Amino acid sequence: MLFAAIFFSAFFGIYLLMLLLLIWPRPALPTLTSFPRVSILIAARNEEATIERCLRALSKLNYPAEQLEILIGDDASTDNTMAVVQRFIADKPQFRLLPIRQKLGTARGKSNVLAHLCRAATADTFLITDADMALAPDWVQTMLAAAPEGVGVVTGITTAGGNLFGRLQGLDWLFGLNVIRVLTDRGLPITAVGNNMLVTRAAYESIGGYEALAFSITEDLQLFEQIVNQGWGYRNIITPKALGISVPQPTVRHLLHQRKRWMKGAVRLPWQLGLLFSSYGFFYTVLGWPGLLPLELIGALYGAKLLCQTLFLAITLRQAGHRENLGVLLLYDVYLLAMSLAVLGYTAWPSLILWKERRYRWAEG
Repeated sequence: MLFAAIFFSAFFGIYLLMLLLLIWPRPALPTLTSFPRVSILIAARNEEATIERCLRALSKLNYPAEQLEILIGDDASTDNTMAVVQRFIADKPQFRLLPIRQKLGTARGKSNVLAHLCRAATADTFLITDADMALAPDWVQTMLAAAPEGVGVVTGITTAGGNLFGRLQGLDWLFGLNVIRVLTDRGLPITAVGNNMLVTRAAYESIGGYEALAFSITEDLQLFEQIVNQGWGYRNIITPKALGISVPQPTVRHLLHQRKRWMKGAVRLPWQLGLLFSSYGFFYTVLGWPGLLPLELIGALYGAKLLCQTLFLAITLRQAGHRENLGVLLLYDVYLLAMSLAVLGYTAWPSLILWKERRYRWAEG
């Protein structure tokens, strides 16, 4: 009983601290006074169903078209991705499609495509996104404003939409990224996310590019770590103007494939983040330990946890300029517990990691 009292005191103390840090005032991003040329990089493999949505959003950016260079690297797609892209960009000179068929150095898969695109880019700033993302109209200038001299990498905020399953995935994105943002604001380098990321050319070239790095299936975390190790600054931001909306994973099976790959990178994350996320598992373990706590106290503790979590999500949604109804926010706790158990089980299962119709061993990257 003493252990339970200590654990729950620490758990809710940390949660209240995170909520306080979440609403702590932050200086506003400066307004750009000029519009430098930027290169937007998209690695695409078998994205015929989603890539036009991405390109359409990029074509509506509130940024001078002549200052945009949008490079799409086709990674040996076996569907109609190239045809969809070619048709869309036919009358848009700021877009360019590059078929990627050769390897650069040690790079493979997505990191190889990005290595090629970075070499082909002509701007001093790279904005990297995925083919299943739709970015906000002011994305470019917002990310640039968050990258003053000395900052080498910036991560924006991502969610997902669609049906109920997709919206729950979107809450997962928002919750995790805002926890990372809070820790980043405290000076802890956590990670960047490759579907909504800015990297300066100087920072990228200081590490030799992807072609000089050991292959990793979590290439965004790898890039972030290498850039930070070179002394560059980093930022994670949450604002409606840097919001990207991803196409969600369509089924639980697809989601488990994605999360198994993410778990490969999670083992390299700082211990502070691991401690925060693992405390969720300990919460239910201690709460449900047979005979440890009376039912009335179990109900009160669970209600307090649900209240804190819902407040965190509600504040995050407001900061991101996104909306969700209360019922979905409450349902998220059931989704989180079920998916956490499923992901842990699937990750422990000795199977290959599936990514973009390619298979990778756990030991790779």
